[in-house]
Amino acid sequence: MREKTLAAHMCEKKRRHLQRDEKRVRYGFYAFQRFYKLSAGTKKEKTYEEFCASPYYNAFCKFGSFVSNVRPLYPERYIDYVVTSGVKLDHWARDELYEKYALELILKEDATTALERSVMTMMEWAEEKEAAWNSYFRYVSLNRAVQHIKDGKVSPWLMLNCDSGIEMLSKFNDEQLSLVFAIMDPKHWAIRFKRHRLDVEMVKEIVKEAKL
Repeated sequence: MREKTLAAHMCEKKRRHLQRDEKRVRYGFYAFQRFYKLSAGTKKEKTYEEFCASPYYNAFCKFGSFVSNVRPLYPERYIDYVVTSGVKLDHWARDELYEKYALELILKEDATTALERSVMTMMEWAEEKEAAWNSYFRYVSLNRAVQHIKDGKVSPWLMLNCDSGIEMLSKFNDEQLSLVFAIMDPKHWAIRFKRHRLDVEMVKEIVKEAKL
């Protein structure tokens, strides 16, 4: 009714276009494209304009926020995992779905990749705490360590092959141990380490050099 009101008004379509560069929206748009390519078999890639016009825009952006906050291992691979999982879109942003993905990946990945990610996580912690990264296992809060283990940010490949990692695990209470048991399963890692002796030796050499 008034020019002032018209100038202040922003329609939903315009708002969505302005949100294009937001991280959550970028992840949501990528998931939207992968859904139509992998599940619907669409050959022509969906455009951002089609994404904006989709009735599922908000649901995909909600999932995008989840991906942005959780920072999953290999985000693109995780998005493909979720898209092909058969789980309803409304349930994609659930912790249990990511934990299932992370567990499968952690138990199978190679030592080098796991070690690189673990050291990177420890360095990020060290920068935040203004500490030496190799003091992570000695001084990180146990609850944070549990979360890092569950998220796959710190791997059993490193923890179980260094004294400070094993010492940290010995401090976990029953509840904390139950939260990480599926990942730290001793039987699984005993078999894995036996089959990959050279990798174990490589990890232990790095542990020694880093004074972990």
